[in-house]
Amino acid sequence: MTIRLNNDALSHARGLIRGGDFEADERDDWSEHAPSADDGNAFIEKHGMAEYARWFLGEDTDATEGTKGRYLFPYGDFTKVHRCAVISGESRAGQYDHTSIEKALKELLEQIDKKAD
Repeated sequence: MTIRLNNDALSHARGLIRGGDFEADERDDWSEHAPSADDGNAFIEKHGMAEYARWFLGEDTDATEGTKGRYLFPYGDFTKVHRCAVISGESRAGQYDHTSIEKALKELLEQIDKKAD
């Protein structure tokens, strides 16, 4: 499994935060705020796989292109960035040594916290 940083997704997340499209929610809220598999399918049906991919900071280059399984480390709910998703992803990226993704998520968290103050 080769996981790389999805730079397009990082740019998308930065733009959303700059525009105020984020939830400054708490660390453990992601289990309640995360979109379901059905939400993901509906989003893909409406917007396409390329737009879906913009909501995930990790891309598994060994996984089949055009599948949901290729995209990892979600940071939002297809409308807003969620602080809880960023925190969760940062922790998981650190656990599995995905340094570039961990660093990107840390940067997003700092942006959210600065903007939320």
